[in-house]
Amino acid sequence: MITGNLKSSYATDEQVLNNRWKRLFLWLCIAGLGLIAAFGNNYIILIACQMGIMLIAVTGVNVVIGYTGLMSLGHAAFLAIGAYAVVIFHNAAGAIIPESLLTLAAIPFAVLVSAIAGVIVGLPSLRVKGLYLAVATLSANFIVLFLIEESFSAPWTGGVNGINTPTPNLLGWEMDTRREQFVLIATLAVLGLLAAQNLFRTRVGRAFIAIRDRDYSAEILGISLYRYKLISFAISAAYCGLAGALFAYFYARILPEQFELHLSLMLVAAIIVGGMGRTMGPVFGVIIIVMVPELIKVVFGALAGGGAELAMIRAPIQEIAFGALIVGFLLFEPFGITQIVDRGLRALNRWPFARG
Repeated sequence: MITGNLKSSYATDEQVLNNRWKRLFLWLCIAGLGLIAAFGNNYIILIACQMGIMLIAVTGVNVVIGYTGLMSLGHAAFLAIGAYAVVIFHNAAGAIIPESLLTLAAIPFAVLVSAIAGVIVGLPSLRVKGLYLAVATLSANFIVLFLIEESFSAPWTGGVNGINTPTPNLLGWEMDTRREQFVLIATLAVLGLLAAQNLFRTRVGRAFIAIRDRDYSAEILGISLYRYKLISFAISAAYCGLAGALFAYFYARILPEQFELHLSLMLVAAIIVGGMGRTMGPVFGVIIIVMVPELIKVVFGALAGGGAELAMIRAPIQEIAFGALIVGFLLFEPFGITQIVDRGLRALNRWPFARG
């Protein structure tokens, strides 16, 4: 039984940050982001930007897998759609819309196109579930990449050779450095997390959770599976489209091979490691998934000393590490790192009243 956590009003009970430890954690995170933006070197900024982009995408995956209980292995397709939509929009509307407003228009356009694609990809969820739905969404990933690489779309997508990406420009502020882009990415990542946290306190979010827990019972209670499953896919794809738009702005050139199955598996691995169905799950999962390859790179760089033999087996070791993380957490901590952190926070919150 939890003691020492008295709530004396409805307003207190409705608070997201309902104890001092959560509020302290939030302010420390904001302060940390500010320090990174101000004093981080190029390598730290690079890793932080990658984490921010991945965090937005994993938050979207969490909407479908963690909260709605629909298995999807094709979310890399939505990142590709968002990334290419931004480039196509800039190339098509560059002569019509002022450059200072292009980014403000291109990002919502990419999010909208990705959301529409999410509705289309989510249609099989009305008939199939589980492994069959995972295969259906996986096929969507291959279809999107096939369309991007085809010769008829090459004038807009660049085909297999890829295409150069524009530089973001917000009302005349040209973000042509990694540090400036980090400010944009970090801001949207924080806002995306807060939006997700509040989404699941609404009627729509609670409908997602009801479908995840028992879809037949949810339908008996009057929740439209047809409607809310498609809404779930649309919101999830919109998050990934936003991540794809930032991906396009961050890298000077995008290629179809950047959005293959490996990226979808990384997104799923991050949500499993971090904790499905929890707001902070994507945060912890992304930190682990992004840092594991970097740690392996450092270790193998020290061991190899420039040797090609050890460097060649680094990529397979990364795949093995991801697989080991997924299996390990599924076996020993299915609720992910978030559950471990929650146990620690509950112990701190009860102190000095009760322990254990």
